[in-house]
Amino acid sequence: MQYQLRYGRGLLEVGVPDDAQVTCLRKPPMPPLSDERAAVLDALALPVDSPDLAQLARGARSACIAICDITRPVPNQLFLRPMIETMLAAGMPASKITVLVATGLHRPNEGAELEELLGDPWVQQTVAVENHFARDDAQHVLLGTTSKRGTVVRIDRRFVEAELRIATGLVEPHFMAGYSGGRKVIAPGLAHAETITTFHSSRFMADPAAANCNFVGNPLHEEQMQIIEMLGGALALNTVIDEDRRLAFVNFGEIVASHMQAVDFTREYCELPVKQQFKTVVTCAAGYPLDKTYYQTIKGMVGAIEILAPGGDLIIASECSEGMGSEEFAHSQQRLVESGTHDFLQHILKKSHASIDEWQTQMQLKPMSLGTIHLYSDGLPVNAHHLTGVHCIDSVDQAIVQSLARHSSNSLAIIPEGPYVVPFYRPHAPLAV
Repeated sequence: MQYQLRYGRGLLEVGVPDDAQVTCLRKPPMPPLSDERAAVLDALALPVDSPDLAQLARGARSACIAICDITRPVPNQLFLRPMIETMLAAGMPASKITVLVATGLHRPNEGAELEELLGDPWVQQTVAVENHFARDDAQHVLLGTTSKRGTVVRIDRRFVEAELRIATGLVEPHFMAGYSGGRKVIAPGLAHAETITTFHSSRFMADPAAANCNFVGNPLHEEQMQIIEMLGGALALNTVIDEDRRLAFVNFGEIVASHMQAVDFTREYCELPVKQQFKTVVTCAAGYPLDKTYYQTIKGMVGAIEILAPGGDLIIASECSEGMGSEEFAHSQQRLVESGTHDFLQHILKKSHASIDEWQTQMQLKPMSLGTIHLYSDGLPVNAHHLTGVHCIDSVDQAIVQSLARHSSNSLAIIPEGPYVVPFYRPHAPLAV
């Protein structure tokens, strides 16, 4: 039997023994919007808990539109131009509109990569397009300190000082913050390094509520919500895409209400109750652009942990065309490999601020504590394999056969879209797979 995993810009064919019992976990069919442009224009004209964009633009002297960086497949080409054209038609000068790439602590997106991210050359020809730099002190405004956990909040000046502040993005499961999009585009997307390293510190990451698809008691979500209040509010344009990256949902409006509406829509497709756990789970990192680095690959590992039986094998495919990720992340992984999981965790739990990108290493400890991780990647240099801290393999097919034999089982689960689908172990759920 053949199955396909999202891998790089295409699909990876995976062969499974004919006698295997396969549970393939994918979204229910998500109807794509028949007229994407019309849907975007309707969203701008019929907002959630807010005046429409044209009215907002008429009453504002400047605007900043935050967009996600290249690591997310956000359909910017569908909505950026209509948004900007609406503002221009309302009388806002092009010189007062900025599109700001919410990089967080990721590298800037420039050149051909920036052109790909925007998806429409008209945008760069018409308005300023700039990157956020989290380590540039002068580019941030101090808003204060959060009341519950004492996070010092510094946000990009260009966004804070704009009269019209709009966060745009893709709403999908997120392994720390519950769901992406909305408030997350602002923090960590536009936050200073001090802010990011505080609420990505080990005490936040170790909280069981900092998990996929969960907002209740989630420390990251709670801090993000207070940051929105400290900012004085914002707007959001939210999108949801189907398995083939077609637009299935779009709305616009007040950032909290519109984001929650998008989350409610997404939940029906992305959260899958499953009756059993498996000793063999096969997944991926969702393909390009998420699987460009090993750093992002960890999201695919964490997304599958609820259905991985203790002592089982988690087999993940990720192209890693850009290698490990940041230099800081590689250093964090090196420390993990050298010290071991226990000593690594004990060391970081003592810190009030995380070292940059070590939170991703901490998240990798979750699947590592359950079973054995096997990574297939033809893009990760061989000399970097040891930094993963997992077992690198040459063939997914062979790893499946070996795992089934090791556990004397013919049952396995396959997640073709990786972290964009989150299975939950619910043995008594009436709608369980």
